[in-house]
Amino acid sequence: MAAPDFWEQVEKARAFLKERADLENSLKEINRLKKLGGEIEALLELGEEQSDPELTAETKAQVKLLEQGVNRLETSRLLGEADDSLGAIVAINAGAGGTDAQDWAEMLVRQYMRFAERSGYKVEIMDWQEGEEAGIKSVTMEVDGFQAYGLLKGESGIHRLVRISPFDANRRRHTAFASVLVSPLLDDSIEIDLKDADIRVDVYRASGAGGQHVNKTSSAVRLTHIPTGVVVQCQNEKSQHRNKDMAMKVLKARLYQLEQEKRQAGKKLQHESHQDIAWGSQIRSYVLAPYRLVKDHRTGVEMGNVDAVLDGDLQSFVDGYLMWRNSRQNLTAAT
Repeated sequence: MAAPDFWEQVEKARAFLKERADLENSLKEINRLKKLGGEIEALLELGEEQSDPELTAETKAQVKLLEQGVNRLETSRLLGEADDSLGAIVAINAGAGGTDAQDWAEMLVRQYMRFAERSGYKVEIMDWQEGEEAGIKSVTMEVDGFQAYGLLKGESGIHRLVRISPFDANRRRHTAFASVLVSPLLDDSIEIDLKDADIRVDVYRASGAGGQHVNKTSSAVRLTHIPTGVVVQCQNEKSQHRNKDMAMKVLKARLYQLEQEKRQAGKKLQHESHQDIAWGSQIRSYVLAPYRLVKDHRTGVEMGNVDAVLDGDLQSFVDGYLMWRNSRQNLTAAT
């Protein structure tokens, strides 16, 4: 970087800076785990000298954190694609199932927010469309943190819920669907060229909760990319200008993702999920009745502790997807 000709090749320089930042993030995590390991050793030495139940409980908790961190590093080894180190934009939409589907979509929002919290990521809601009776119609949120996209990209698809509906007076079992679409959160090293003539901008009054200002001024913004038909919207901010900026960020992420898919021979592998949000197209099922089980239909990974999964414990499914995807890519390369 100190070389006088470093910036003569801008693209190469940006790629170098990105690689450096990724390595620094990985090294930071390794050093954090080393420090945690040292603290655990000190706790074990102290535990040999005195019998203290609270000290034992603290040591076990620290060991669990270390184990989770090491597993996370192992998972990182499978994140070798160019965009894996980026943050993510997660869009969740209710599908077939009426009020149950809208409630289910909101449950998924909480699930991913809890996963982000566990991972140390920052979450910002970009757009929130309230449901008619309960839940949400759609939500778009930004998950900012190292490798957020790499860890969450496998969540793109249709998610199916089976449970006794709390909205059915006869307590019958209902099936509901919601879709998840994960796009990379672009950084300054990636430029997307958008022509003003290709974008239609619509402004309107926001709906649902948000306060007097949000509901009574035309601050909500909808952007339509005419050549591709991609539509994004944002209404969470009071300022129309701020909403437009956030919507533009989402639009650029979606268009970038579409272009990447076109370039990849494994387009179907990455997003087999752009289907109707209904029966037969789900990537994962969450069954709460008559038994309790979460199953990923691509990888075969299952987990009986449904409550833990809905509380953000997705690591088994993340690891399973990355290993499944890696093996399929290796098979494709071999043939």
